Amino acid sequence: MLYSRRDVGKLALGALPVARLWPDTAEAVGFQAGKPNSNFAGVQVGLNVPYSFGNENKQASMSGDDILKHCVALGLSAVELRSQPVEAFLGFPSVPNAGRNATPEQLAAAKAAGEDLRKRRVSASMDQVRAFRRTFENAGVKIEIVKYDGIFNFADDVTDYAFTLAKTLGARAISCEINVDNTKRLGQFADKHQLMVGYHGHASTTPAHWEQAFSYAKFNGCNLDIGHFWVGNKTSPVPFLEKHHARITHLHVKDRKQSDGTDTRLGEADTPVVEVLRLIRDRKWPIQATLEIEYATPQGSTRLAEIGRAVEFCRKTLLS
Repeated sequence: MLYSRRDVGKLALGALPVARLWPDTAEAVGFQAGKPNSNFAGVQVGLNVPYSFGNENKQASMSGDDILKHCVALGLSAVELRSQPVEAFLGFPSVPNAGRNATPEQLAAAKAAGEDLRKRRVSASMDQVRAFRRTFENAGVKIEIVKYDGIFNFADDVTDYAFTLAKTLGARAISCEINVDNTKRLGQFADKHQLMVGYHGHASTTPAHWEQAFSYAKFNGCNLDIGHFWVGNKTSPVPFLEKHHARITHLHVKDRKQSDGTDTRLGEADTPVVEVLRLIRDRKWPIQATLEIEYATPQGSTRLAEIGRAVEFCRKTLLS
């Protein structure tokens, strides 16, 4: 069960140590007022959750409660939220992963579980989804983007459900990994629902891949990962951002060394993070700067402390 209004109030005023981690950030986001605020100079800084909290196995089952608790404590007022915590809140079953070596019995069980999940999705009441959304919004956290894994494999009725779920959560876009061959079909659903899809690319993704997706549908967009772009294309993402800003749903903000692809804390590699953040500030583009923490947590630190450090980096960059 998600937090009650009273629990949210206690959470916002008490809880995890944003004030101890980053006093300037705590003051800047109005933490004492009981609501997080990571909108700095008009740029909404968000976080890819629960992914950025680390530990792939644990994050897959992280509840909406825990995600909200961490975001409020860190002063984060917007997220890119994966669909799994919402569906867990709705009571949907998880589907066992039947790999190459699965037995016939395991394959049959996975197929049955998948069909059960499909039925639950297409018949789901949005009342509970609205309750999930209200709890986040009451705590001061907006669900601006909803991330789906495997959406290209969804049946048509489940794809419609995915867009409806995202809109009910208050999202202005959904996101998924890019597969250019499938962006034409998904783009048809995006245009039907008039909700942007931000396709996320990796180092192997080129501008031409996104531009092909753009050609298929008005609501096909780009989740621009500036670290991956920098390493894979060996050039700044700024010209692409300037050319296609109207199609960019959100950024993934990370710092990578172009020479060997190493992920680092913001400001410790050579990705033009500062230039990108100030560009969207100065142009007043409504593009969420979504932090994505992927580097290994340094000894003596914690993942939450590293996220707090990244929020502080963005705050200082955008307010100076």
